[in-house]
Amino acid sequence: MATVKAIGTPGKGILAADESPGTLGSRFKDIAVEANDENSNAYRELLFTTPGLEQNISGVIMFDATARGSCKDGTKFCDVLNKKGIKCGIKVDTGCANIIGGTDGEKAT
Repeated sequence: MATVKAIGTPGKGILAADESPGTLGSRFKDIAVEANDENSNAYRELLFTTPGLEQNISGVIMFDATARGSCKDGTKFCDVLNKKGIKCGIKVDTGCANIIGGTDGEKAT
């Protein structure tokens, strides 16, 4: 419940930083930035270390690799966010699967 209350803090939102490498690559292409691990990490570091981010963001959804990533100084992205009181989550959508039992062929992600 504490996590739910923290994420649902009035006036704050959730940052969806869960772009896959392919999606982030197309965004970088639009601004003529090479899509590589160094630039992806620099972009995430810029987002997550923004001064005052915690005043408006209560949670961040990340792609799996991002959740395991680090700033240039070695500090884990999740540690940066947790220090600001921001909850971290991982995008777990790997596709649809049938819900077994009690449904009419409904699917879940």
